[in-house]
Amino acid sequence: MKSYLAAAIQMTSRPDLDRNLTEAEELIDLAVRQGAELVCLPENFSFLGPEVEKIQQADAIALKSEKFLKTIAQRFQIVILGGGFPIPAADNKVYNTALLIDRNGQELARYYKAHLFDVNVPDGNTYQESSTVMAGMELPPVYHSDTLGTLGLSVCYDVRFPELYRHLSKQGADVLFIPAAFTAYTGKDHWQTLIQARAIENTCYAIAPAQTGNHYGTRHTHGHALIVDPWGTVLADAGNKPGIAIAEIDPRRLTRVRSQMPSLNHRVF
Repeated sequence: MKSYLAAAIQMTSRPDLDRNLTEAEELIDLAVRQGAELVCLPENFSFLGPEVEKIQQADAIALKSEKFLKTIAQRFQIVILGGGFPIPAADNKVYNTALLIDRNGQELARYYKAHLFDVNVPDGNTYQESSTVMAGMELPPVYHSDTLGTLGLSVCYDVRFPELYRHLSKQGADVLFIPAAFTAYTGKDHWQTLIQARAIENTCYAIAPAQTGNHYGTRHTHGHALIVDPWGTVLADAGNKPGIAIAEIDPRRLTRVRSQMPSLNHRVF
């Protein structure tokens, strides 16, 4: 593993597939121009709209999203994470899918989101992700890279389930991906705290690309795409507008923190 720059992309995706992919490409280009070798897109990067529209367009979204990720990775010679897009499953449902692609456009890892957001948020909005999404039934994978470290996948609501990240750290993860479309109401109180907690307790870097702003109707997201180091220090915060958070992933910092706080070696259970 070497030092490198990683970017967490922040978007305001809407119910418009082509527009969203154009916005994503512009932000990826900006990240690469600043030196990013690893670029991470948020959950729902290619489509964020009403559930009925998502299901109706699922085949097209899946096909274009995967093709986009592979084409972009080759064009910019980067490793890219597509942080969540629908891939058709059974029973007229989809998998919320995170996909990691290498510089040659080859798939490195795939994860189907396991924890689904079925919550009545106190701001009056109700979310029932399980109505259209089939939960993944396998633990998320890690990908071992000689140059980028060991990368662990997750998606959004997973961040509230620390056992998932303990699994990733036990598999050797150095970097945790937490792409999200976090609600504005919960985000203001919980988002940064949860990202920092997952980084601290696993002594890993956490890269958390995010959605921000108003997407359609009353759907608002929190923003603040983050990159957090293994000590819990926020290295980059994208604020509340579309843009990027970019920071160095430094193996020396990882080694130093794990030496200073060797909690992973002290696990009892």
